[in-house]
Amino acid sequence: MRSRIIRVALQVYSTRHFRRDEGLRIRNTLALAALLCVMIDPALGAEPPAPSVQTLLESSLSGDPSKQVIVSAAVFPPGTSTGRHIHPGDEYATVLEGELEIQVDGQPVQRIKAGESYHNARDVVHETRSVGKVAARLISTFVIDKGRPLMEPVTDPAE
Repeated sequence: MRSRIIRVALQVYSTRHFRRDEGLRIRNTLALAALLCVMIDPALGAEPPAPSVQTLLESSLSGDPSKQVIVSAAVFPPGTSTGRHIHPGDEYATVLEGELEIQVDGQPVQRIKAGESYHNARDVVHETRSVGKVAARLISTFVIDKGRPLMEPVTDPAE
Protein backbone atom coordinates (compact mmCIF):
# COMPACT_ATOMS: atom_id res chain seq x y z
CA MET A 1 0.00 0.00 0.00
CA ARG A 2 2.77 2.39 0.96
CA SER A 3 4.67 1.75 -2.30
CA ARG A 4 1.48 2.38 -4.26
CA ILE A 5 1.01 5.78 -2.55
CA ILE A 6 4.62 6.68 -3.33
CA ARG A 7 4.19 5.58 -6.95
CA VAL A 8 0.99 7.67 -7.35
CA ALA A 9 2.65 10.66 -5.66
CA LEU A 10 5.63 10.41 -8.02
CA GLN A 11 3.30 10.11 -10.98
CA VAL A 12 1.32 13.21 -9.93
CA TYR A 13 4.54 15.15 -9.30
CA SER A 14 5.97 14.12 -12.67
CA THR A 15 2.76 15.10 -14.49
CA ARG A 16 2.60 18.51 -12.78
CA HIS A 17 6.30 19.03 -13.37
CA PHE A 18 5.89 18.09 -17.04
CA ARG A 19 2.91 20.42 -17.50
CA ARG A 20 4.76 23.30 -15.87
CA ASP A 21 7.83 22.71 -18.05
CA GLU A 22 5.65 22.33 -21.13
CA GLY A 23 3.94 25.66 -20.40
CA LEU A 24 7.29 27.39 -19.93
CA ARG A 25 8.59 25.87 -23.13
CA ILE A 26 5.54 27.02 -25.11
CA ARG A 27 5.73 30.53 -23.62
CA ASN A 28 9.47 30.78 -24.36
CA THR A 29 8.95 29.53 -27.91
CA LEU A 30 6.26 32.15 -28.56
CA ALA A 31 8.44 34.92 -27.14
CA LEU A 32 11.36 33.83 -29.32
CA ALA A 33 9.13 33.68 -32.41
CA ALA A 34 7.88 37.24 -31.78
CA LEU A 35 11.44 38.49 -31.30
CA LEU A 36 12.58 36.81 -34.53
CA CYS A 37 9.71 38.39 -36.47
CA VAL A 38 10.78 41.84 -35.32
CA MET A 39 14.44 41.13 -36.08
CA ILE A 40 13.74 39.66 -39.52
CA ASP A 41 11.52 42.55 -40.63
CA PRO A 42 12.50 45.78 -38.83
CA ALA A 43 9.48 47.53 -40.32
CA LEU A 44 7.23 45.46 -38.04
CA GLY A 45 8.67 47.07 -34.93
CA ALA A 46 9.25 50.55 -36.35
CA GLU A 47 7.12 53.63 -36.64
CA PRO A 48 6.10 54.49 -40.21
CA PRO A 49 8.33 57.16 -41.73
CA ALA A 50 7.15 60.74 -41.34
CA PRO A 51 6.83 63.24 -44.16
CA SER A 52 10.07 65.16 -44.67
CA VAL A 53 10.17 68.89 -45.36
CA GLN A 54 13.09 70.94 -46.67
CA THR A 55 12.95 74.75 -46.58
CA LEU A 56 14.05 76.14 -49.94
CA LEU A 57 13.48 79.85 -49.28
CA GLU A 58 12.57 81.99 -46.28
CA SER A 59 12.03 85.73 -46.71
CA SER A 60 10.08 88.70 -45.36
CA LEU A 61 7.02 89.66 -47.38
CA SER A 62 7.57 92.92 -49.27
CA GLY A 63 5.41 95.70 -47.88
CA ASP A 64 4.41 93.76 -44.73
CA PRO A 65 7.22 93.08 -42.23
CA SER A 66 4.81 91.14 -39.99
CA LYS A 67 4.59 88.34 -42.58
CA GLN A 68 7.12 85.92 -43.98
CA VAL A 69 7.17 83.72 -47.07
CA ILE A 70 8.45 80.15 -46.84
CA VAL A 71 8.89 77.92 -49.87
CA SER A 72 9.41 74.24 -49.06
CA ALA A 73 9.74 70.87 -50.74
CA ALA A 74 7.99 67.98 -49.00
CA VAL A 75 8.13 64.22 -49.50
CA PHE A 76 5.34 62.02 -48.11
CA PRO A 77 6.20 58.29 -48.23
CA PRO A 78 3.14 56.13 -49.03
CA GLY A 79 0.69 55.98 -46.13
CA THR A 80 2.19 58.86 -44.15
CA SER A 81 0.19 61.75 -42.75
CA THR A 82 0.75 65.16 -41.20
CA GLY A 83 -1.89 64.65 -38.52
CA ARG A 84 -4.49 67.35 -37.93
CA HIS A 85 -2.94 70.81 -37.90
CA ILE A 86 -3.26 74.47 -38.89
CA HIS A 87 -0.95 77.03 -40.49
CA PRO A 88 -0.78 80.63 -39.19
CA GLY A 89 -1.25 81.86 -42.75
CA ASP A 90 -2.06 80.63 -46.25
CA GLU A 91 -0.53 77.58 -47.96
CA TYR A 92 -0.34 77.24 -51.75
CA ALA A 93 0.98 73.91 -53.03
CA THR A 94 1.52 71.91 -56.20
CA VAL A 95 1.86 68.12 -56.18
CA LEU A 96 4.78 67.10 -58.41
CA GLU A 97 4.52 63.33 -58.00
CA GLY A 98 2.21 60.85 -56.28
CA GLU A 99 -1.20 61.50 -54.80
CA LEU A 100 -2.50 63.19 -51.64
CA GLU A 101 -5.77 63.31 -49.78
CA ILE A 102 -6.55 66.45 -47.83
CA GLN A 103 -9.24 66.32 -45.16
CA VAL A 104 -10.40 69.80 -44.16
CA ASP A 105 -12.67 69.76 -41.10
CA GLY A 106 -16.32 69.95 -42.19
CA GLN A 107 -15.59 69.32 -45.89
CA PRO A 108 -15.39 66.25 -48.13
CA VAL A 109 -11.95 64.73 -48.69
CA GLN A 110 -10.04 66.27 -51.62
CA ARG A 111 -7.83 64.02 -53.75
CA ILE A 112 -4.91 65.90 -55.31
CA LYS A 113 -2.87 64.21 -58.06
CA ALA A 114 0.48 65.03 -59.66
CA GLY A 115 0.22 68.30 -61.60
CA GLU A 116 -2.64 69.66 -59.48
CA SER A 117 -2.50 72.50 -56.96
CA TYR A 118 -4.41 73.37 -53.81
CA HIS A 119 -4.82 76.14 -51.24
CA ASN A 120 -5.26 75.81 -47.48
CA ALA A 121 -6.54 78.98 -45.83
CA ARG A 122 -5.20 80.45 -42.59
CA ASP A 123 -6.09 78.60 -39.35
CA VAL A 124 -8.22 75.97 -41.13
CA VAL A 125 -7.84 72.55 -39.48
CA HIS A 126 -6.76 69.94 -42.02
CA GLU A 127 -4.78 66.73 -42.45
CA THR A 128 -2.72 65.73 -45.48
CA ARG A 129 -2.09 62.05 -46.28
CA SER A 130 -0.13 60.26 -49.03
CA VAL A 131 -2.46 57.72 -50.64
CA GLY A 132 -0.58 56.53 -53.71
CA LYS A 133 1.84 53.65 -54.16
CA VAL A 134 4.76 56.07 -54.62
CA ALA A 135 5.92 58.90 -52.41
CA ALA A 136 4.06 62.16 -52.93
CA ARG A 137 6.35 65.12 -53.64
CA LEU A 138 5.16 68.69 -53.52
CA ILE A 139 6.30 72.29 -53.44
CA SER A 140 4.48 74.56 -50.98
CA THR A 141 4.55 78.32 -50.54
CA PHE A 142 3.40 79.66 -47.19
CA VAL A 143 2.62 83.27 -46.30
CA ILE A 144 2.51 83.22 -42.50
CA ASP A 145 2.79 85.46 -39.46
CA LYS A 146 6.47 86.13 -38.76
CA GLY A 147 7.79 84.36 -35.66
CA ARG A 148 5.10 81.67 -35.56
CA PRO A 149 5.76 78.00 -36.29
CA LEU A 150 4.91 76.86 -39.80
CA MET A 151 2.57 74.15 -38.52
CA GLU A 152 0.65 73.87 -35.25
CA PRO A 153 -0.80 70.43 -34.31
CA VAL A 154 -4.48 70.26 -33.41
CA THR A 155 -5.89 67.56 -31.12
CA ASP A 156 -9.43 66.26 -31.13
CA PRO A 157 -11.70 67.92 -28.53
CA ALA A 158 -12.32 64.45 -27.02
CA GLU A 159 -8.61 63.93 -26.28
